[in-house]
Amino acid sequence: MSPLDTAQNGAQGANGCGSAPAPVLKERGQREVFCGLTGIIWLHRKIQDAFFLVVGSRTCAHLIQSAAGVMIFAEPRFGTAIIDERDLAGLADVNDELDKVVGRLLERRPDIKMLFLVGSCPSEVIKLDLSRAASRLNRIHAPNVKILAYSGSGIETTFTQGEDACLAALVPTMPAEDAAAPKSLLVVGALAEVVEDQMLRVFGDLGIGPVRFLPPRRAAELPPVGPNTVMLLAQPFLGETARLLEERGARRLAAPFPLGVEGTTGWLAAAAKEWGVDAERFRAVTAPRAERARKALARHREVLEGKKIFFFPDSQLEVPLARFVSRELGMALTEVGTPYLHRAHLAQELEQLPATVQLSEGQDVDRQLDRCRAAQPDLVVCGLGLANPLEAEGIATKWSIELLFTPVQGYEQAADLAELFARPLRRRAILKVA
Repeated sequence: MSPLDTAQNGAQGANGCGSAPAPVLKERGQREVFCGLTGIIWLHRKIQDAFFLVVGSRTCAHLIQSAAGVMIFAEPRFGTAIIDERDLAGLADVNDELDKVVGRLLERRPDIKMLFLVGSCPSEVIKLDLSRAASRLNRIHAPNVKILAYSGSGIETTFTQGEDACLAALVPTMPAEDAAAPKSLLVVGALAEVVEDQMLRVFGDLGIGPVRFLPPRRAAELPPVGPNTVMLLAQPFLGETARLLEERGARRLAAPFPLGVEGTTGWLAAAAKEWGVDAERFRAVTAPRAERARKALARHREVLEGKKIFFFPDSQLEVPLARFVSRELGMALTEVGTPYLHRAHLAQELEQLPATVQLSEGQDVDRQLDRCRAAQPDLVVCGLGLANPLEAEGIATKWSIELLFTPVQGYEQAADLAELFARPLRRRAILKVA
């Protein structure tokens, strides 16, 4: 078997579980998650001429401002249209008030070319139809600004679904692909610009292209989509976006996610196989990068190897992260919890998990806390709401949201990803010595 075939199929080894490890424990109880508004924090940095207007309460505004940590001299590309007591009491027409806010915003910020109206728990509770509001405002402000709407409410979702909802709102506005256009690769999922640039260089060296990204850096650069579009998902939580792209003719390549050396190699190999790249060229392009990444991982493996790790369900990144820390850092998986388990998108990741690991889908936070304490892990990956109580009990934690804020995809970022797991243990060791 060639190196390209090996990367494409995934090295299962003796511990590979084939489809899914053991029975999946499905839980439906009390949940502890951020809301989808949090996705604005990385999305507003990505689409440089877009603005995200949350239609919500002061609590929503405080959440976004606190999570973003925006400095006072910066002018961010997000804000909140506050729903106050007059709106809730029906003393003011919420739609009229929203139209005024949008008008003032666009007058003050002529650089905005795409405006997202982002629904929240309060706007959904009062049944404010932001899709209709977006259509109405489009008629007023087109063609200078494109106005879209999506829900960032945390009532029934986990926080990364905010990105999925945002990208899903973009799909209907993507131009139709020319029937005579050559085959193109669409990378789906918000990535840091440095990661995009690195990926473009690798794809270029492999002879794969044209390559486009969703979301784009500019509103006017929305990529075309159609039957000649082949897509690679860069994030595992884009189920609705992928479905809508497939309805428009795009075809998804089955691949692991580009986390760590193995994930990145398998991800690139899926595209290389589609474009007919021969094994020798694939090896020549990827092997030096993979070797540098493995060397950079070595010092983190010294800290993490043999350590037990427990994943609470939070970001939907849990399964590919578990594969990475288990196979490349030698960590022992106790439980891998995820809010939703998309078996088709995660098929190659699931194949590479140890057969003994406990997978859980959904959440019953009290029961999971009991299992976590019983497992006595060295490190817990969880949301902010659980981190402080667990730290108080003497358990080292890593905030799952930090794995979204930090560029972690690709060969060059593999060591940065490993460091996020090693840092809490190094800090704890220093404090014990002190």
